[in-house]
Amino acid sequence: MFNRTSLQAAAALVSISLVTGCGVFSDSESTGDQRLVIGTTSSPSTLDPAASWDNAWELFRNVFQTLVSFPTGSTTPQSDAADCKFTDTASRVFECKLIDGLTFSNGHKLDAKAVQYSIERIRTINHKGGPNGMLGSLDKIETVGDRTVVFRLNKPDATFPFILATPAMSIVDPAEYPADRLRSQDGKVAGSGPYTLDAYAEGESAELTKNPTYKGFANLKNGGVTIKYFKESEAMVTALRKKEIDATYRGLTAEEVVSLQDDRPENQDLQLVESTGTDIRYLVFNAQDPSVAKLPVRKAIAQLVDRDELVNRVYQGTAEPLYSMVPKGIAAHTTKFFDRFGSPSVEKATKILREAGIDEPVKLTFWYTTDRYGSSTAAEFKELKRQLEESGLFEVTLHGKPWTEYQAAYQKGEYPVFGRGWFPDFPDPDNFVAPFVGKENVLGTPYVSPRITDVLIPKSRRQSDRGTVTDEFVAAQEIMVQDVRLLPLWQGKLYIAAREDIGGGERALDPQTVMQLWELHRRASW
Repeated sequence: MFNRTSLQAAAALVSISLVTGCGVFSDSESTGDQRLVIGTTSSPSTLDPAASWDNAWELFRNVFQTLVSFPTGSTTPQSDAADCKFTDTASRVFECKLIDGLTFSNGHKLDAKAVQYSIERIRTINHKGGPNGMLGSLDKIETVGDRTVVFRLNKPDATFPFILATPAMSIVDPAEYPADRLRSQDGKVAGSGPYTLDAYAEGESAELTKNPTYKGFANLKNGGVTIKYFKESEAMVTALRKKEIDATYRGLTAEEVVSLQDDRPENQDLQLVESTGTDIRYLVFNAQDPSVAKLPVRKAIAQLVDRDELVNRVYQGTAEPLYSMVPKGIAAHTTKFFDRFGSPSVEKATKILREAGIDEPVKLTFWYTTDRYGSSTAAEFKELKRQLEESGLFEVTLHGKPWTEYQAAYQKGEYPVFGRGWFPDFPDPDNFVAPFVGKENVLGTPYVSPRITDVLIPKSRRQSDRGTVTDEFVAAQEIMVQDVRLLPLWQGKLYIAAREDIGGGERALDPQTVMQLWELHRRASW
């Protein structure tokens, strides 16, 4: 998972009130010392950053610091624990000078050696499913005195600051985190972030309190936060309506969003904040499988899929059709698939297949995961099956598997067509193209495209001004449309449901759509 000044905003935030006559209050009207209770279905998988490339980032952003980060409204990394910049013109030497006087929550000094230690232990441990894969361009780390850290890269990589801004690169205390193994799961952390973690019950709750020694960009607008982890979103919504929690983050189903928008008694005193997210869903075609090895078969599928029908029938407008692997809100976003294929057409799809000598219905097997992307995934694949089979051109068999089995199988190349989601690590078009191409990519199905991997991406990574790389990624998307190895389907929207007296929801999602809890506050009046 990861994120990306010419970049467009990664999330256009709009507050949608469910109560008529509600006003908007300034920060000066907030009661900044009150605690809040936030519900989510996004429970951390670990408390050690060296093991996490997943939703544990939600907690990490609030209890740890990174050298640079994404303050609200910024889509390029800004100073957090340090002031950083490339010191060469080739984007290969990145230097950071730490803010003076940084300490961890346990009182230990946070210096350049601690930063070096934190990043190097990620590489040493190399945890399966951890973030070491993000550090492929890093050659070595040097320190100069107590406050200067120098990252030397093995190739130009202007996206490196974005990687350092991810919660995966959280700075940890060397005294409490072993260099060659993960910290034992003791329910504790030693960070330097906006909050301290006072108590943690796995899968149940986390108690966060203002960190009195915090030095960074965050301006805390509450006195602390209790996070309650729910296994089911239905229970979370019930808790919100019963005033047991103040707000929700992550986990609302499409049906629940729609129900919260209704003018009904149980929705009184509630509000909904909508964000255009940058998470995407797409189909992967394994070109080594005979059923989809022929390009005309993949093109015919692309010609038939009706994204509008898909998001309306299954997601009830809580998602948006996507015609490019680079979603709306990210620089270089295009609509290349629509430009090439236009509206869904059985006639055009039939012509594509017939011209390739394919006269009989093509038998396909689609795979999806049953427990990672939400309960609507099965309905999504039933809708795709319906659309393809109604054309008379395809016969589709569906199979679902739990994520652990599913991931192991697709990485071995066992699935001909399968669904994936992508939650970006950082808001740059690079992160929506580079992970999916090459002999070894995150999908387990080699996608060889020398022009993308050997020309366009290396050229773009020499440019520290990310606003100048649009041409490279527009060209990459055109190639991806020609190949139809990946078929983008939709991009998500994010929703925060909250009590009407809770402010800051429209500012609480950073460009990585990671919750910045310090932005939430209880308004003094309403």
